[in-house]
Amino acid sequence: MRYLIVRTEVRPFAPEDVVASFSEDAPLRDESIAPEQRRQVAEADNLDSALQLAKALASVGAVRSGRQRVKVVRLDAPKWLN
Repeated sequence: MRYLIVRTEVRPFAPEDVVASFSEDAPLRDESIAPEQRRQVAEADNLDSALQLAKALASVGAVRSGRQRVKVVRLDAPKWLN
C-alpha cells in the first residue's frame, strides 16, 4: 500500500463556527471541500516508512507549537459513504 505524508497549516476557526458545528451536527473542518494549505508532501510504500517520515516531520517547530500538523493518508483506501 502507498501512503501520503502531508505537513499542513492549521486553519483557525472562530468560536461561532464551533457553536454552528454543534447545532447543525456538521464537521468543523471538511478536508474534501476546503483542504488545509500544504507545506510539505512525501510518499511512502509501507506504513512503517510513512510513520517514520511523519515522526521526522512532526519534529519541525511549527508542528510542535501547534501551527501546523502532520497527516498520514492511505492512498488506496476505499472511500466510505455516509
